[in-house]
Amino acid sequence: MESVTEKLSDREKEEASIRLLRKLAEQLQSSDASTRRRAAYNLSWMQEDGLEILKGVLFGGFHVTAKNAAAYGLRKMHGRMKKMALEVLNQGLKHRDNSARQVCRNALQLLDRKVPGGTVTKKQTQKKTRIREISHERKPRARTDMRRGIGTRRRI
Repeated sequence: MESVTEKLSDREKEEASIRLLRKLAEQLQSSDASTRRRAAYNLSWMQEDGLEILKGVLFGGFHVTAKNAAAYGLRKMHGRMKKMALEVLNQGLKHRDNSARQVCRNALQLLDRKVPGGTVTKKQTQKKTRIREISHERKPRARTDMRRGIGTRRRI
């Protein structure tokens, strides 16, 4: 039996790829984290087109979860696009949007890159004061030392 292979014209191939890119760009804004990550990973394999979409999401007015997914896709770029993706992440450190700067800083740190432009701000935890009961008696507490035998007391 003969297999029927349809040869798509160049125009049909372009239309199919445009539909796929639109679908992946929409999935970057999904409410499901797994879907966003999968779409970003698929876009990372799409060379220039994927880079442009990921860059647009990272620097656009999208939600921070979509920006995180775009940074994930940029981190997963392969081959000749990896250098360009790193340049995009470095450009993000100078972007006017604070969320884009933070996402790019975190992505570069995950890649073990030196983050230029200052130190990383970490939230400082306040030391909680421990409330102790102050006894007015000056007697030291008696403690039992298990090495000295059962029932013997040792003053500390």
